[in-house]
Amino acid sequence: MLLRLPYLALTSVFTLVRLLPMGDRDKDAEILALRHQLTVLQRQNNKPQLT
Repeated sequence: MLLRLPYLALTSVFTLVRLLPMGDRDKDAEILALRHQLTVLQRQNNKPQLT
């Protein structure tokens, strides 16, 4: 619990550093890939059937 805040801060900094040199086209491609991953994962979510 004590390391959670520094860990989140450090990962956010690394994410920001990785995204800074990216162009708009690269960011759009990554967003599309992440949206596709979300839709695939949402389809895999097995909802319980009512009986």
